[in-house]
Amino acid sequence: MADVNYTDFEPLCLVSSTPSVVTASPKTPWADMRAMLADAKARPGQITVGATLGSTSHFFPAMVEKAAGLKFKYVSYEGTAARMNALLGGHIDLAESNLTQKGKADAGQMKFLAIASDKRHPELPNVPTLKELGINVEYAVNRGLVAPKGTPADVLAKLRGACGKAAAEPGLVDALKKHGTLVRYLDDRGYTKFFQTNDAESKQVAQDLGMLKR
Repeated sequence: MADVNYTDFEPLCLVSSTPSVVTASPKTPWADMRAMLADAKARPGQITVGATLGSTSHFFPAMVEKAAGLKFKYVSYEGTAARMNALLGGHIDLAESNLTQKGKADAGQMKFLAIASDKRHPELPNVPTLKELGINVEYAVNRGLVAPKGTPADVLAKLRGACGKAAAEPGLVDALKKHGTLVRYLDDRGYTKFFQTNDAESKQVAQDLGMLKR
């Protein structure tokens, strides 16, 4: 994994955040996250987790694994669709998902065990946060905008102003909500700091997983 070179682009703003959810197959015996944790500790290396290796779907459970003192068995899938189908079919025990899968969870086709946000999500009031359970992990798929390095200052100012206005639009909030995503606005300075912190965290996870070049 290479370092992010912050001189290659101009951060404009962070726009949205989609918190990750620890999600179980309907065929697992666990009624909640505590039951899963107890089972995983009793059977190290036997709880299967579907992931696209090296992606957010891999990094998130790896962070939970480390913070909770667990050992998972990872099963590789190419992409979200294959991973979710494996979860629905009971071919794996766990996977990372998000609120886009709420309808399936409500229908009993999968089980939401815990969310990786700083507080409970209003649409999932009965799903605890990982922090509530003593697992110090916050994780989300975050999306923002950048411009090419060398973009004129007046253009950057206009784009950054537009970002702030768009993030405050009720229509954007509603549109993102339909896709299980929250508006999370950070201006260019906040976004730069976010990049730095997020990159450091990702490098640590990659190192823990043995993915960095020796």
